Amino acid sequence: MTQPASQPIRRAMVLAAGLGQRMRPITDTLPKPLVTIGGKAMLDHALDRLAEAGVEEAVVNVHHLADKVEAHLAGRTRPRITISDERGELLETGGGVKKALPLLGSDPIFSVNSDSLWSEWGVSNIAGMAAAWDPERMDMLLLLADRGESIGFNGAGDFFRGGAGHLTRRGGAQSAPYVYAGVAISKPELYVHMPEGSFSLNRMFDFAIGRGRLFGHVLQGRWLHVDRPEAIAPAEAAFAAPPVDA
Repeated sequence: MTQPASQPIRRAMVLAAGLGQRMRPITDTLPKPLVTIGGKAMLDHALDRLAEAGVEEAVVNVHHLADKVEAHLAGRTRPRITISDERGELLETGGGVKKALPLLGSDPIFSVNSDSLWSEWGVSNIAGMAAAWDPERMDMLLLLADRGESIGFNGAGDFFRGGAGHLTRRGGAQSAPYVYAGVAISKPELYVHMPEGSFSLNRMFDFAIGRGRLFGHVLQGRWLHVDRPEAIAPAEAAFAAPPVDA
C-alpha cells in the first residue's frame, strides 16, 4: 500500500556550538562551522542546502566563539535564522536540539551538524530525505554515507541498513557499511523521553532502534569528513573534481 505523502519540512536545527577540538589550532580563533571549503563556510553549505530544499526557518545554536558565528549569520535571510544561545552550557547534539524545541515547533524537523559536508550528484539529498520521510513508520530518518566511498573517514562505520531501510547498530561487527552523515529528521515529541541537559543524539538513535523506527536514507554523492586540519585539502579537491556519474 502506498503511503500518503508527508508534509513539507519547514524548520531545521543547525548544530554549530561544538568546540572543534580536533581542528585546532584553527579553531582557537575561528569556530569550526566557519572554516571554508570550496569557497564557502561549512555552515553556509548546510544552510544553503536547507534553503534549496524548502526549509524556511533554522535555529542555530552557539557556544564556542559564539559572537563570530552570530556575526556571520547576521546577513542571512534564507532560511530565517534564530539563535539558540548555549554560551552558559554546552549541551551536545541532543541536548542542543531539546533546548531549542520551543523555537522549532511540534512538526518534524531536520537536525544538521554544521560541519556536515558532501558533494551532490545532481540531486538534493535534503529534499530526498523529506520525500522519503514517512511519519507512520519512522521516528527518525538519518542521512547515511557509504563508508567506503567517503573522503577523510577511516572509521569502522555505524549502521547496517535492511531492505526496507531499517537501521541496526554495528554492534560487535568488525565494520558496517554506512556512516551517519550528520543530518536527521525527527519528531520533536520524542525528546520528552530524553534527559535534561547535555546528551548526544545517539541516545535518540538507540531509542528509535528499540521501537523499530530508525530508518536510513543513503546519500547520493560523496561525504566529506572534515575533522582535522589535514582533512581540508582532500575536501577542497573533492569539491573541485568534476561531478561523478551516480
